[in-house]
Amino acid sequence: MFSDNKKGKFPDPSSQQNRISEGTKIIGDISSKGGFRIDGEIEGLVQTPNKVVIGKSGVLRGTLICKDADIEGAVHGKVEIDNLLAIKSTARIEGEVVVGKLAVEPGATFHASCDMKGAVKTLGKNAKKQGAKTA
Repeated sequence: MFSDNKKGKFPDPSSQQNRISEGTKIIGDISSKGGFRIDGEIEGLVQTPNKVVIGKSGVLRGTLICKDADIEGAVHGKVEIDNLLAIKSTARIEGEVVVGKLAVEPGATFHASCDMKGAVKTLGKNAKKQGAKTA
């Protein structure tokens, strides 16, 4: 009836999603191994090695640090995304953005400095020689 067979069968925390529902307001820093879905308001730091989705009613005032993010709501502050930041048409972003890749839908409001830290492309030998000749 009661056995130890359930040991080690807890779900992996990195596969879990945290949800901040509309009407919820959190002031403070949040860190989790799982991703986030934010439809409420957060003032502070949100940090995860996974994906964050900020819904249409979601607002973040502070710093977002994560792997990937989809933003439909508002962000006021700093955004650091290791991989892809997808800014939807309803999004409003103000502040500083550092990303690996950036996708912006038409209609989005984007008032931010942006630094893309993707791979640096190097010119081939022929392109370097041609550039040197015309310079």
